[in-house]
Order: sequence, then structure tokens, then C-alpha cells
Amino acid sequence: MPTKKLPSKKTVSSSVAKNAGSKKASTKVVAKRASSKDDGGIPLSVVIRKRIEAQKARFHANDNISAFIKPGELEGLVDEVAEKMQAVLESLVIDTENDHNTQNTSRRVAKMYVQEVFNGRYVDQPTLTKFPNVSRLNELMIIGPITVRSACSHHLCPIMGRIWIGVLPSKESALIGLSKYSRLTEWVMCRPQIQEEAVVELADMLEKKIKPIGVAVVMDADHFCMQWRGVKDRDSKMINSVMRGAFLKDSNLRREFLALIDRK
Repeated sequence: MPTKKLPSKKTVSSSVAKNAGSKKASTKVVAKRASSKDDGGIPLSVVIRKRIEAQKARFHANDNISAFIKPGELEGLVDEVAEKMQAVLESLVIDTENDHNTQNTSRRVAKMYVQEVFNGRYVDQPTLTKFPNVSRLNELMIIGPITVRSACSHHLCPIMGRIWIGVLPSKESALIGLSKYSRLTEWVMCRPQIQEEAVVELADMLEKKIKPIGVAVVMDADHFCMQWRGVKDRDSKMINSVMRGAFLKDSNLRREFLALIDRK
């Protein structure tokens, strides 16, 4: 038999050093990431909740709580939600150990809630670059339809729809880029909501940011809590509107806005 060549001492030392370096690097990455529990074994969600309560702030389903979340904690929150979602699957008597389709479902769902569909609760409001109204524009502007995806607070079922925004700027109003309307809308809608409150919150923010003569928001959406469960009515939609300033007082302006969005 041919003699097996053993690695030299130099090669072994190099390999050990490389592994040690790799472990150190790995430890650094872990150190940056918040654990799902603090040093006292308290769940991260409880730690965040205590911070909010200490400031006497509200943390309803459609509230943004990004001010109370520290860097790295969202990853820890995903870990905690994944643990609890696994318990939900087990209570539903799903064999996640042997069912290959659900083996990693708890983590996928946790990431979906924290990083995507409810992300508007956990991240800061998008930066809105404002421009002076140099041309002194004071004509009706309509943005939409903006596709929106949300979830109802009652059953966490999807809400899928469209939003139109009407703005009548004054000569002193600030202007924002078109894409910012979509970003702000997505930020508001990516939370458990009821549609009636969501459009009011969006109108409030636009009034505050732009300071227009008037602002209007119309939302048309399918609610899966009606289509997927309950009455299971596939054709039901909800349409509601918020009219502020000139849109509320001037019926001709309101009529023009509604007639124009009806064409889209």
C-alpha cells in the first residue's frame, strides 16, 4: 500500500490559525446581533415594551415604534417571533419535523412579519426631500393609483388595493418627489390596519409635510377577511376617502378629482 503523506506542522498550524480567525470573525458578527433575550433571560419584546411604557407612548398595531428599537434588535425580534410561531404550529398539530414543507415555516413567517408586511411599525419614516415651490404651482396634482398591501388588525388577513392622492399646493407649499408619495404610503400601510384609519393617517402626514391648500386620499381595496373567511364574498370591496381643506370646501375641485381618478 502507498504510504499516506501526513500534513506538515506548518500546514496544521496554518489551518488551526485560520479556524481560530474564522471563529473570532463569527463571534464578532454574533456580538453585533441582539439576542432574543437580555442578560436576565427577559424576552426582547418585553424589553422593548418596557421602554415604550416608560415613555407613556402608545404601541397599537398601526403605530410606529422605531424610536424604541436599538440597532441589531430587529434580528433578535425575528428569532423570538420564530420561536413563538413554532409553538403556534405545534398547537395546530402540524408535524414540522417530518413535513418538509413546514420545517422552516416559523422563521419564514417571522421574517415576513418583521421585515416585510409589518415593517412600517419597526423602521423610521422614509426621508422626504422637500423642494420650494419656485414656479408657485397652485393647480391640482393627482398621484396614483399606488398599489398598497396591508393586513387587517382583526384577523391579520391581507388587504390589497390602490390609493389615489390629490394635492392642491399653495404658492408657499413644499413639493416632494413623486416616488416619495409611494414610499410614504407603503410605510403607513405596512402595519396591521383598518382601512378607515390608514387613509386618515396618510392624509395627516401629507398635510403636515406639504402644507397644501387641500389634500385628498381615496382608497379602494379587497379585504381577505371577507373574501377568504367569514362571508367569503369574492366581489366585496371597500372604498373610502378623506377630503381636507379646499377638497372639502370646493365641490367643483372635489368633483374634478373624483372624475379624473375614475378614468384610471
